[in-house]
Amino acid sequence: LSFKGKSVEVSASTATTCEEFYSLAVNALEVDETSTALKLLLKGKRMEPTSSDIVFRKAPKKAPKVLVLATAASAVTELNSKKQDKTIRGFDQEKSKTIKKNTVWGPTTGQDKNYKFCRFEACTWQSFGHRPTDSTPHAFAAMELLEKLATDPGVVAIMRERELVVGTLGEMDPIDDRLMKKKEQESGGCLLGYNTNAGARIDVKLRTDDLVSFRPYRELVGTLIHELSHSWVGEHNLLFWTNFGQMRVEYLWKHAKGTNGQVVSGRTTAQIAGLPSTLQSMKSVYDQVMRELLRDMAQHGLHPSMIGSPIQDRCRELQQKEPAGAKLGGTAAQERSGTAQQNSPSARELALAAAEKRAREASSVRQNQRQHKDQNEHNK
Repeated sequence: LSFKGKSVEVSASTATTCEEFYSLAVNALEVDETSTALKLLLKGKRMEPTSSDIVFRKAPKKAPKVLVLATAASAVTELNSKKQDKTIRGFDQEKSKTIKKNTVWGPTTGQDKNYKFCRFEACTWQSFGHRPTDSTPHAFAAMELLEKLATDPGVVAIMRERELVVGTLGEMDPIDDRLMKKKEQESGGCLLGYNTNAGARIDVKLRTDDLVSFRPYRELVGTLIHELSHSWVGEHNLLFWTNFGQMRVEYLWKHAKGTNGQVVSGRTTAQIAGLPSTLQSMKSVYDQVMRELLRDMAQHGLHPSMIGSPIQDRCRELQQKEPAGAKLGGTAAQERSGTAQQNSPSARELALAAAEKRAREASSVRQNQRQHKDQNEHNK
């Protein structure tokens, strides 16, 4: 036995159990078990003091060395009584995190290998405090939420369709974000996210104002899509809202038709995303997007009726991609049972055609905007 720099010999046989060997060590070292806890290590492995396993199954050629560690029982009791520090992740938690990666949307769901968010960045305790007694969600939970947003099947579909690459998806500091305060002073509203350098970095406000919890997921993903749309258009004009509305259609349609019938823990992806159960057809998707645009565009003195036509065109394009006979929300086998449309354009070709059409309509959209403004002035 090697204990406190000294060696003590004890005799054991090939029939000695771990429990018996532990008692031999306690007697040989004259340790008071009531005040001291011993830990015996043989070849890097701990001997359980209550185990009936045999220590030496065959006689060793030379006397093995057993390392003895002693800890005061009061120190063990004090340590066990302390509250767990959530800022420290154990090895088992790290391993579990790797295994459970992407299980929110299913084990086969993840970002596209080419069009994706390259990095994630949550606020740390240096920003506004993280301690075991804090009520605000920890940075670990914020990081998991950012990864959930990035691997959302609807967001993945948008990123892949439009060939988007975002450098960093980060959490907006809810307290000390000077850029947020500057933008709020300029716009006069509450800023929920911002896009830096046309998609080099996107920050989203994850937490509520009181820092007690995260904002609803539906609001977070809406903010993310809003900021993705700013990668093309900086101002909140009709061209921006047209692009945003089409992206919302793509997102909702992806969840409405299901992801090959995949169900995770008894829930569809639409239910995980917190979407309304009324999204059962393309018409319901279109109506939902128009209601959202009516609320959002009103803040900028615009009306969604001015951009209804290009959004309807996008709805038709998405429907044309569906195989003939495919059932909304059906499984992959059901979709394969339908007859695929012959000579249908690829997703890339449809995206290019849609982009060209939006470019042609840009001038007419601006003209409608001017007519709407003139009409408002006339009504005044």
